[in-house]
Amino acid sequence: MIINANSVLPPLKRILVIGSGGRENSLAWALKKSPEIEEVFVSPGNAGTQTLECCKSLSIQENNLTAIIETCNSQKIDLVVIGPEAPLAAGLADGLRNAGLIVFGPGAEGAKLESSKGWAKDLMQEANVPTAKHWTARTSNEALAILNEAQQPLVVKADGLAAGKGVTVSETIDVCKKAIQEVFEGKFGVAGNQLILEERLQGPEVSVFALCDGKDLVLLPTAQDHKRLKEGDQGPNTGGMGAYAPAPLLSAEELAAVKTKILEPTLKALMQRRIDYRGVIYAGLMLTSSGPKVIEFNCRFGDPECQALMPLMGPELAKVLQACALGRLELAPKLSITNQCSACVVAAAYGYPESPRSGDPLRIQVDLDDSLQLFQAGTKVDKEGRLVTSGGRVLALVAQGNNFDETFTKVYKGMEQVDFNGITYRKDIGYQVRQN
Repeated sequence: MIINANSVLPPLKRILVIGSGGRENSLAWALKKSPEIEEVFVSPGNAGTQTLECCKSLSIQENNLTAIIETCNSQKIDLVVIGPEAPLAAGLADGLRNAGLIVFGPGAEGAKLESSKGWAKDLMQEANVPTAKHWTARTSNEALAILNEAQQPLVVKADGLAAGKGVTVSETIDVCKKAIQEVFEGKFGVAGNQLILEERLQGPEVSVFALCDGKDLVLLPTAQDHKRLKEGDQGPNTGGMGAYAPAPLLSAEELAAVKTKILEPTLKALMQRRIDYRGVIYAGLMLTSSGPKVIEFNCRFGDPECQALMPLMGPELAKVLQACALGRLELAPKLSITNQCSACVVAAAYGYPESPRSGDPLRIQVDLDDSLQLFQAGTKVDKEGRLVTSGGRVLALVAQGNNFDETFTKVYKGMEQVDFNGITYRKDIGYQVRQN
């Protein structure tokens, strides 16, 4: 679609969100806030999709390019929003754009920011973006030699996509050796064909999100994720057990510095590689004593940070994503953001993250309102018509309030009304900002 310099954004009535998790559930919910939107489709969606006003799930898998194109044409879809990293890395956005569709989400080359940690590290070096010192290894012997020379525990990262679970922050050299062996023994499949070893950084972590149109970007509120399964940040890494926003770890001035020193140089480096990046750049930062450093980049909204952020977004969000997808962010309305706190707590299935159990019936009796939302993820309706678990992270409960104590009190009170066999959730999400 060609837009001349003086035009406005075209009508936006029907949106397709690609994905099946809590992130996509919350995106569909937030996009429907726009009074212009008539219908939001989610493909394949989950059992919670149909419970959202004017939302409809489609039984098309996220990698079925032909069926998605046919549906977009038959349903007259004005904008496709791709949620997960895997279809982005596989080039779904490229295929849809080649078919003439308007897509929010980077192509496969841009998605290398997440799908190849080595590629991302090279780009950061090229752009002079602050990050941890690192080494790339393609064999176990090569990695062990690097470790032997370093003589200190290192962070071990599978190079490719591992659903947020391919990182080991080693406390000892022996733990580091074991993590290296597991990667090359195939624990993460092709994602572990090579690995990245990094020096350990110290400091709190924060997530910064930017919406990009290929040449410009706009920042969203910061968020803080909780990766470990157990309270006190113990246990294995997960896809994320909860989040809150905004994270008061960066002042307005510090966030502006992140934009100029990290995000804008990254976008410039992408442009220099002739990559037209239209989507989310998600920078996972560690706030070290020498300033913010990039731990990793993601090419999509974080999950569960997205669930915490979406209730803070104004009704302009859909038009802003459309403007990014069209490469014309200057035509977008200003995105309003409510001045509240938002808290997200994830309920996971028994056995998560290694071997989550499915098929447990859910009992949900939460009184939802304008400041309390439930976003389903790993759920389905079984043959008997029951709502049951069908994935590792089952759902997320999200609340908003005027301060974090009020907000977390509300979300945990709501969690008391959610139950299923083996339910697992952390009771200390947001401990960094809670007073009691």
